[in-house]
Amino acid sequence: MAERLLTLWRRLSPRPGGRWLFSRLVGRMIPYTGSMGASVTRLARGSATVMLRERRAIRNHVGSIHAAALTNLGELASGLALMTAAPPDVRGIPIRLTTEFLKKARGVLTAESTASFPRVTEPVEHEAVAEIRDESGDVVARVTAVWRVAPVE
Repeated sequence: MAERLLTLWRRLSPRPGGRWLFSRLVGRMIPYTGSMGASVTRLARGSATVMLRERRAIRNHVGSIHAAALTNLGELASGLALMTAAPPDVRGIPIRLTTEFLKKARGVLTAESTASFPRVTEPVEHEAVAEIRDESGDVVARVTAVWRVAPVE
């Protein structure tokens, strides 16, 4: 999966509209996440940056970005970082998400995550963290995704 994602990113991202197309393809692979409308702005082995623009569909009743959208954005960034860091003989699935909400989220948000991968010889739990910042650079949320990773059988 890592090589597929990275190869597709390398092919599409330099082209006009390529990042948009890559983000839409990721959204088609993960329909719920795709409904959020986030855009992948950077992807490298073990690292991802994802951007989300505030719009009415993702707001809550107090006029800020909904908690579920923030959690989903962080899960997307941390998942892309972890998936691109994974060796080809390992698979994983998220088993727990924890989100710390630190400030009301408004405007354009950027989620960044860097992940490493442990040596996996048996099923283990492994964390990936994403920080979500607003346009002023303040951290508005921190999402920790715990993945169960295991060798491919």
